[in-house]
Amino acid sequence: MTELGEFLARKSINKAEVSRRTGISQSRLSELALNPSTKLQAKELYLIALAIDIEPGEVLNEVCKHLKLQTD
Repeated sequence: MTELGEFLARKSINKAEVSRRTGISQSRLSELALNPSTKLQAKELYLIALAIDIEPGEVLNEVCKHLKLQTD
């Protein structure tokens, strides 16, 4: 499961409702939630955040929490 998938699961988000509100297909939402190699587009993240009434920055922080800057 991806960070987005874990976030949506913790929040008990209904993917069918998110799909309806965002126009993102349920199959695409499932791919984003389950497949770590799938790339989440900024537009998709923003629409998902709006659909679940959460600040986009909060979703971004959760989805990207594993990213770190390289140290020299």
